[in-house]
Amino acid sequence: MEHETVLPNWKNTRRNLNLNEIRARLKTDNQTLGRRSNEEAEDPDYDTNNRNDWENGTKPLIPAAVLVALIVRNDGIKVLLTKRSSNLKHHAGQISFPGGRVDSQDESSQHTALREIHEEVGIHPNNIKIIGELDEYIVGTGFLVKPFIGIIKPPIKFVKQEQEVAEIFEVPLDFLIAPNNFSLYSKKFNGIPRKHFAITWKNYFIWGATAGMLKNLSQRLHRV
Repeated sequence: MEHETVLPNWKNTRRNLNLNEIRARLKTDNQTLGRRSNEEAEDPDYDTNNRNDWENGTKPLIPAAVLVALIVRNDGIKVLLTKRSSNLKHHAGQISFPGGRVDSQDESSQHTALREIHEEVGIHPNNIKIIGELDEYIVGTGFLVKPFIGIIKPPIKFVKQEQEVAEIFEVPLDFLIAPNNFSLYSKKFNGIPRKHFAITWKNYFIWGATAGMLKNLSQRLHRV
C-alpha cells in the first residue's frame, strides 16, 4: 500500500473548539448534509469490494448508523473509538465508531446508533446528547452508514461487548480533526487503484470509513 503524504508530528496550532462552538458549527453546517460517494475528490475510496454495484443502484444498500461520541474530559474533548474483534465478518480488527446495521425494531437510524453504543461499550442512551450529524457514507461492503454526533459527560463506566469489541480507547478531538494529520493512501482492490484517508494515533492505524468520517467532521468544524 502506497501513501502520498507523510504524517507529521502533531502539534496543535489551532485554538481548541469548545462545546458551544462545536454545536453552533454543526447546526449551521447541517443544511448541507448529503450522501458521499467514495469517488469524490475530497472523499476518496476507503473500503471497496464491487462498490460500484451499490453506488449505481444494482445492489441494495444495507442501512447502518454509527455514533461519533465526544467525551468531555478535564483535559479536553475526546473521541470514543473501538477496535473491532478479529472474529467479525465485516471490517474485522479495524478501528471504528460504535455502530451497526439498522434492525427492524429500530425506530430510526439515530435509535440504531444509540442502541449499538449501549450494546458495544455499555453507555446508556440517556447519558448521550445528540448534537449533529455527518454525511451518509457508502462503504465498500454494501452499507449505507449514517453518522451521528453525541456528547457524553463523565462519569462513564465502559462495559465491553467481548464478541464484537477488542478494545475501547479515546483520542483527543483536536488531533483527529487537525487537517495536516490525515494521510492519503493508495491501494489496489481487485486490481483497481483506490484511495482512502488514514490517520495514526499512537499504535492505532485509523483508516477506511472511520477516517473518512473524521475527515468530514474536520471539514465541518473548521469551516467558517
